[in-house]
Amino acid sequence: MISNLRTVNVIRYITPLREGGSLPALAEADDDFKYVLKFRGAGHGVKALIAEFLGGQIAKFLGLPVPELVFAELDEAFGRTEADEEIQDLLKFSQGLNLGLHYLSGAITYDAAANDCEALLASKIVWLDAFITNVDRTFKNTNLLIWKKELWLIDHGASFYFHHSWTNWEKTAVTPFALIKDHVLLPKASRLDEAHQEFTAVLNDTFLKEIVNQIPEDWLQWDDQTITAEEIKSVYFRFLSMRLKNAEIFLKQAQDARKTLI
Repeated sequence: MISNLRTVNVIRYITPLREGGSLPALAEADDDFKYVLKFRGAGHGVKALIAEFLGGQIAKFLGLPVPELVFAELDEAFGRTEADEEIQDLLKFSQGLNLGLHYLSGAITYDAAANDCEALLASKIVWLDAFITNVDRTFKNTNLLIWKKELWLIDHGASFYFHHSWTNWEKTAVTPFALIKDHVLLPKASRLDEAHQEFTAVLNDTFLKEIVNQIPEDWLQWDDQTITAEEIKSVYFRFLSMRLKNAEIFLKQAQDARKTLI
């Protein structure tokens, strides 16, 4: 099922989460829940939010465990009393629509040496990350949490790296994605063929076009590009569609990379 995201209003900035350079933060919204906020004014800006949105929606559609995503509105007055100038600037440049992930209170970071992951789930996560070209699920930075004894996927903002240069996206769409060799779950991913068969049977152009069309127009006004919002959405859709049709390429790369580890 394709889920439409709720929209919440951020009412309280609680604390920065300084893991990484994008300065996400823990915040409270008007629905009384806490969220990890990803800000449009940070790092790669709205492109990181688009990657987070698309990656999270695809993962959820495929039945993978991801925290609820919400659109998070930030009022222009929000953060004026923040003492830290860096954070105050971040909030100032993030007015408008941002993205939040439901906060998993008490969750701990996944540690490959201490935590297990069932082979099929590991294979599905590896396949997903190869599909969306996620460069950031490594031993150094797993972007996986253990919450209530279950594994959860977070942070897909480093996916779709082609959009930072916006050139040769057709070539990237059919890349084997060699960086999959660094994936933290690759050693456990012994059922990649099963994951491939399951996911290619359910993913389709209708779904891909629908989630691309859900990207907020507000995130498609790029100062570094002259193309229109519709043209941007068209490229994201064609990238995903082409990558799905050529999924055997990145599947083989993952399988070959795994053989070097075992």
